Amino acid sequence: MAAPLRTALHAAIGVPRLFAAALRAGSDPVGATQVVLISAAATRVAASRGRGEPGRQNAVRHFAWQALITARLGLPVAQAVAEAQETGTPNAADSRVDRHNNAVGQEYGAAHADELAGGSVNAALGVLAGVALEKWAADELLWVNDR
Repeated sequence: MAAPLRTALHAAIGVPRLFAAALRAGSDPVGATQVVLISAAATRVAASRGRGEPGRQNAVRHFAWQALITARLGLPVAQAVAEAQETGTPNAADSRVDRHNNAVGQEYGAAHADELAGGSVNAALGVLAGVALEKWAADELLWVNDR
């Protein structure tokens, strides 16, 4: 199977894959739905706040996504969802970078769970995008330079 087709298939089954991973990790259907909603919102926030430099948008998305899932649904759910996202990815180098950025987000989310537990998803992700940009500037988040 050609790489573009593998990439498209991996993306197309993302929502059911993440929902199922959250359930397997012990989340209830409401929590699994939150995973999907946080995932979509993190993509939107990263697109608006992370663009402009190669790799930054993806790093912001993974960091913020995993930080908020960890803070609101727990580390086991975040880890299961993150692994489900990376399993079967057609780009191993990108997946290694994503795993690093996911782990940084999980660590931050666990340490700041009280602050991130309440309020809207969008407000929390806005705060997390700012933190991610600081971490990006400090070279704590990674990107794949495949050019």
